[in-house]
Amino acid sequence: MESPRVGVVRESMLHRPLLIKPALGKTKSRGLSYPGPDFVFGTATTVQDGGVPEAISSWHTHTMSTRNREAERDFIALNREGVKSGLVTAKELQQYRATHDIRQQPLTREGFRRSAPARIPADASFGITNRPSTPISELIEYKYAQRWLEEQQAKDKILQAHQHKKAQLGRIQDTRTTLLRKSRPLPEAPSMWKMPRFQQVGPALDTFRDPEARKKAMSTHHSESASRRGILGQGTYTVD
Repeated sequence: MESPRVGVVRESMLHRPLLIKPALGKTKSRGLSYPGPDFVFGTATTVQDGGVPEAISSWHTHTMSTRNREAERDFIALNREGVKSGLVTAKELQQYRATHDIRQQPLTREGFRRSAPARIPADASFGITNRPSTPISELIEYKYAQRWLEEQQAKDKILQAHQHKKAQLGRIQDTRTTLLRKSRPLPEAPSMWKMPRFQQVGPALDTFRDPEARKKAMSTHHSESASRRGILGQGTYTVD
């Protein structure tokens, strides 16, 4: 059922998609005209070649013709003969190829024959072998876990026996020589840099009575550095 139109209905309205109104329950028309039911789509074939019977009855095979085909130059053989003649430079070989000519041998039908395929036994089966089926009974009975526990217990027994045997051997007491071999000497602290002219010069002033007094004063200064200001602990005392 088409919707009613008001006014003049022209033939061009049935060919323009913008003017065509969709019918109820049908797809919208594109305005294209189709031939009748007896029309056959496609291109008509006018070539009569006889079809398959003609092709089978007169089968033409291709034969390789080498009569009118000129053989190509064999540059490998030319270079080999030039080297045999004592020519080694590129210029000498170029002159040799210009004055000599060696052609390649023409190919025959035997050169295109392919080797026969390998014979396959009649009882050979192709494909991939199937994976063996999973033993459901062992899964249900929890045998895999039991087997794993037995293996772990056996490993633990072997390890304990090995440790017990090692403990029975006893421990050798370390001596001074073995301790010195194991110990590493402490790295010596690098001395402060001095100019070469002052390396052999001693201190100009020494206010301590003896080395013992100097050592005692330095230890006291080091113990008080925690209560002094400054990064090196040499400033004033912190009273706050």
